[in-house]
Amino acid sequence: MSEIVLINVTGEDRPGITAALTAILARYQVPILDIGQSTIHNALALGLMVELPRAGTDCGVFKELLFSAHTLGLDIRFTPIAEDNYEGWVHEQGQPRHILTLVGREIEAEHIARVSSVVAERGLNVDRIARLTGRISRRERLPAALASVELSVRGAVPDLTELHGDLLALGRVLDVDISVQEDDIFRRNRRLVCFDMDSTLIQTEVIDELAAAAGVGAEVAAITEAAMRGELDFKESFRQRMALLKGLDESVLAGIAARLPITEGADRLIATLKRLGYRVAILSGGFTYFAEHLQRRFGIDYVHANRLEFQDGKLTGEVSGEIVDGARKAELLREIAEREGIRLEQVIAVGDGANDLPMLAIAGLGIAFHAKPIVTEQARHAIATVGLDAILYLLGMRDRDVEMLSPSAISGT
Repeated sequence: MSEIVLINVTGEDRPGITAALTAILARYQVPILDIGQSTIHNALALGLMVELPRAGTDCGVFKELLFSAHTLGLDIRFTPIAEDNYEGWVHEQGQPRHILTLVGREIEAEHIARVSSVVAERGLNVDRIARLTGRISRRERLPAALASVELSVRGAVPDLTELHGDLLALGRVLDVDISVQEDDIFRRNRRLVCFDMDSTLIQTEVIDELAAAAGVGAEVAAITEAAMRGELDFKESFRQRMALLKGLDESVLAGIAARLPITEGADRLIATLKRLGYRVAILSGGFTYFAEHLQRRFGIDYVHANRLEFQDGKLTGEVSGEIVDGARKAELLREIAEREGIRLEQVIAVGDGANDLPMLAIAGLGIAFHAKPIVTEQARHAIATVGLDAILYLLGMRDRDVEMLSPSAISGT
């Protein structure tokens, strides 16, 4: 016969503590049923669940552990665990698990408290909390610094859409992005990312830039906004806007391409994913002229957009080939995934407009980025307060992981 005991150790962290205590257990051939350790600012919390002979109090293991803990300046507590309690805990391991990720400029106590309350109201239990971003200096404040915390929760979620909606609404109130994902193998194994271009990879709508140069900015902007809100059919609105650009000189495009405003975090995100072997695509209702400019800058693998037509060095007001609308974006995403041998669950799609919804819906991780309300409400994930590199934290990456992939770290310089 045996008994199960939970051993909790707290105190100032230093090298060798875990080795010293587990060495004692090893001498007594004590099985370790579970183990967990965390350290915050040199404060150690170590837990071991062990199985001892029924006469464990007489075998000397407790005495040695107490003496070792005292020598190391640690507090140690022993808690017997009833067999039924333990077996119930074992059977809970098959419960569904989800990952909640908070990303913002700073994570405050209210953020954790409010999210934890939403979790508790649904009968879910927080198993683990981890900080993904690096330590933040209180002396040197970086204007674009990010803070991210990940919560692992256990328990059934009958309606994931409802939970997402509640967290999305809470995020708006708290000015922080909150994402919930199933903790499955696909979350840890994404392989392809597909971006919209305008107002996603770049902080402008290129067609509006062209319209401004042509002197029809107000007319085109009104049509663009209506299309992005889903009030107009994309193809029809696209033809209307293109017709207004007829006669614009080709030389204007080079100047616009040279000054495209790149979205915050795009460089860091794409560089990191490329070093990890991700394939990267631009699927845009914009124009290949500008998408190919970004392709050269970022090393994009696939570009699909609308190809402008010119005659005598001026825009004809038409595009060649099939117009890339929402349905076409989803079709292209499927084609690229199939060509690369990648499951849709392994695909990330990022966009801001109504014409991005079809591809966001079929991707394993579909993200509405600083999106129109209709898109944010229908997408399963949203980023509204920070840059594109927040996606790294939704993938469970830590800042130190990203730093390891930097060119200087790889080259050893």
